[in-house]
Amino acid sequence: MVQALQDWPELTKLLSADVRNLRVGAPDVMKAFGAMAMSASATGALDAKTKELIALAIGVSTRCDDCIAFHSKAAVEKGATREEVLETLGMAIYMGAGPSAMYASHALAAFDQFAQAKATAA
Repeated sequence: MVQALQDWPELTKLLSADVRNLRVGAPDVMKAFGAMAMSASATGALDAKTKELIALAIGVSTRCDDCIAFHSKAAVEKGATREEVLETLGMAIYMGAGPSAMYASHALAAFDQFAQAKATAA
């Protein structure tokens, strides 16, 4: 699925349509999943930005392009800096070795594209 130059913002738009279809087809499961997401991402001992950075690292370590797209976008929206993302990706690489390094490059590209889009919109 990954192309040499992935358009991460466009990918999130396409994936959102697919997820909407899943919500229609499996409403009870997706409602429960949404509730779990809300509960897990709620601010507690960790703030929302930290939780998004953790989710991004997990997306890298599990090699989930879709997760990278959504959590890179959310990291930008929660105010993560490029430096914070790079440290997070460093931990993902450390924990996941070589394959995670490749996916970390995808996550950084996604974050940069969303940050650029936000800067352009402002």
